[in-house]
Formats: sequence, structure tokens, C-alpha cells
Amino acid sequence: MKLKITPTSHRRNLGPEDFIVSKTDTKGRITYANRIFMEICGFPESELLNVQHNIIRHPDMPRGVFRFMWDTLKAGDEFLGFAKNLCSDGGYYWVFANITPDYGKDGKLQGYYSVRRQPPQSALDVLIPVYKEMLAIEKHSSAKEAPEKSIAYLVDVVGQVGAKSYNSLVLNLYKPNGV
Repeated sequence: MKLKITPTSHRRNLGPEDFIVSKTDTKGRITYANRIFMEICGFPESELLNVQHNIIRHPDMPRGVFRFMWDTLKAGDEFLGFAKNLCSDGGYYWVFANITPDYGKDGKLQGYYSVRRQPPQSALDVLIPVYKEMLAIEKHSSAKEAPEKSIAYLVDVVGQVGAKSYNSLVLNLYKPNGV
């Protein structure tokens, strides 16, 4: 059950040396959360473990981003992206996320491993308007079509800026100091 949290404008920031680490099972339920994750999101371990990772999904995040993420992961590929996450008190924090499939010794998928760090403001300045447009597209589409239509817009943006792929765009935006 997802908690009803009212978002606020209080922004929390990861430090430049902070890394959020979490693991989930194949269904997206949290199986591990590091201390920094618990501190920034404000949830104790007991309220995170065995709970869907979307407990921290901020309503400002387009559904299309998460559909794209899951499609990427289910294809066995690494996902890179920026996300605005929700804190237990309604605050928020931005992250640059690197999510990879986690395979057991038998080669079988056992879940997903995610490392998140502080994103450069320059990347957020580029992506926040894209995410706002994706949300507007989703709002004016049927529930079934919304994620695909917003993904199509995102793919169009990737092409317009001349990036080879979404991952290459994200990696270019992540470069410190816009270099």
C-alpha cells in the first residue's frame, strides 16, 4: 500500500560524496536500503523493506520515465536517468540513478541494484521542462496511452538534441560542470 504523502516545496540535497544504494526483488520491492537512503527519504528501514520502491515516487515524475526504465531493465540493460523522489515528510530530492539487473550465481535474475548520487543542477535545468511536458502529455491522454505518448516525446527530445540514445543524453548531462 502506497502512503498518501502531500508534497511540499522543501528540497533536500545529497552531498557530493553521498551515494544512495538500494536493492529490490524482481517485482520492485526493496530488499536493501543503505543509511543515506533512509536518512534522505526519511523512512526507517522497517518502513522500506519489502515495500515497493515507488513509495518514494514523486508526483512530478512522468509515468513514461518509469515505463521506459522498466522496459530497459526487463530487456536486461542498465538504466541511467534523473529522478525527483518524495520524502516521508513531503519534501523531495533529485538523484542521478544507475540501475542494473542483479543476477544470482545461477545466472537467474534476482532483482535490481541501484546506485544514486547528486545530480548536477545543469542537468535538472534541461530535464525539468522535459518532464513537465511529459506530465502534460500524460494528463491529456488516456491512462493506457499516457506512458507511451510521453516516452515518444522523450525519444523525440533525444533526437532533437542530436543524442544517439537516451543513455548518451543522460551521461552527457551528468558530466560535472557541464563539461
